Amino acid sequence: MSKDKVTSQQVADLAGVSQSAVSRVYTSGASASKKTIDKVHKAAAELNYRPNVLARAMVSGKSRIIGLVVAYLENQFYPTAIEKLSTQLQEKGYHVLIFMASKTAGNIDSVVEEILDYQVDGIIAASVALSSKLADRCHSAGVPVVLFNRTQDDEALSCVTSDNFNGGVKAARFLLAGGHNKLGYIAGWEGASTQRNREFGFTAALQQTGVKLHAREVGDFSMEQASAATRRMFADNPPDAVFVANDHMAFAVMDTLRFELGFNIPKDVSLISYDDVPAAAWPAYNLTTVRQRVNQMVQETVRILMEQIEGNSLQSQRISIGSPIILRGTARIPKGWQP
Repeated sequence: MSKDKVTSQQVADLAGVSQSAVSRVYTSGASASKKTIDKVHKAAAELNYRPNVLARAMVSGKSRIIGLVVAYLENQFYPTAIEKLSTQLQEKGYHVLIFMASKTAGNIDSVVEEILDYQVDGIIAASVALSSKLADRCHSAGVPVVLFNRTQDDEALSCVTSDNFNGGVKAARFLLAGGHNKLGYIAGWEGASTQRNREFGFTAALQQTGVKLHAREVGDFSMEQASAATRRMFADNPPDAVFVANDHMAFAVMDTLRFELGFNIPKDVSLISYDDVPAAAWPAYNLTTVRQRVNQMVQETVRILMEQIEGNSLQSQRISIGSPIILRGTARIPKGWQP
């Protein structure tokens, strides 16, 4: 059975206020007195009224919806980041639509084309990259885009990352200071800017001291592939220290070393990785890692997006946030080491 929709005018009549007052009550950021808000909410509850957000968006031209594109949800870093992004955007009166992208696609054109159909006010692309054609399409549609935890060469795109290059440098210097001279590296997906910059920093620091990378394998940001990479790396002439491109892979590396290959961590081999996800602090892992300051990354991402949506800043911004080493129990701590 069909039921007639309750209108805002009916709510206004019952509450004894104007229709514009009802509209203000249900518009984020609009001004209305507590007395008016209480009267409107009481009337709306009696009539089972719900405001038509889509209709309001068609009139105002603003959907107050942000499209969030993400891959790698099995990596604990991203559920944490998504929760924080969603919370901060909701506090500013926006709602989030989450779209999943392929883990290995070089761009997310088809996904973003779908997002644009929802008349979003902005897009956050987390762990994925846009083609230059699609970036131009978003710009032409007046939809700002901010890359989260990714960079790309297009200077017109705003991006927020940790300082991945210097994070890699710190990891190398830490292991070298611990007396290690056979250093290995387990890479993530090689199409990711985060992976490339972490490795560039790590190998650059080794080269500065005249140390060659002892072993390299690719884990592709997958626990299964990271385990396979560990078996290959430790089959013959194993390293005495390993830098893993992220914590998600490092957990698999640790489990393979300890329970399958019989290595003691850190007595036989030191291990350091990148992200500092919640599980890194669990006693079962107690993982030494380079921390991504997710709170700061989220704050900067939301700030840039809001400035662009509100027209306060149309310039692209490229933010890189420093990443400290979090000392735990998987790597030999150099004598007198100062974080």
